[in-house]
Amino acid sequence: MNKKVVILALLLVSSLTACGKSNSTPSPSSSSSAAPTATSSGATTKVDAQAVFKANCVSCHGANLEGMVGPSLQKVGGKLTKEQLVTTITNGKGAMPSFKGTLSADDVNALSAWLADKK
Repeated sequence: MNKKVVILALLLVSSLTACGKSNSTPSPSSSSSAAPTATSSGATTKVDAQAVFKANCVSCHGANLEGMVGPSLQKVGGKLTKEQLVTTITNGKGAMPSFKGTLSADDVNALSAWLADKK
């Protein structure tokens, strides 16, 4: 039984280290899922929430939000509000790492709004 526990622990650790890691640069998308945000110069720019998801979340939550290591996010907007999603993404929760310092506030807000629409 100890062998099974060690193997399970190694699989869990290796899976969690992959969460949020991406070396690829997301390609810009012309989807309507982007949320407008203000820059320091006052100009409005759009954050592509799907690109943020692909670059930071897909390794744990799956390309179709189906869940892999992390839970499914396909209907997360029916369970959590945008504000709850902002808190979870920013601070982490359970095995999910914090993205504070990794994602900008604009990225977190756009991603949260996009996920909140998934019902």
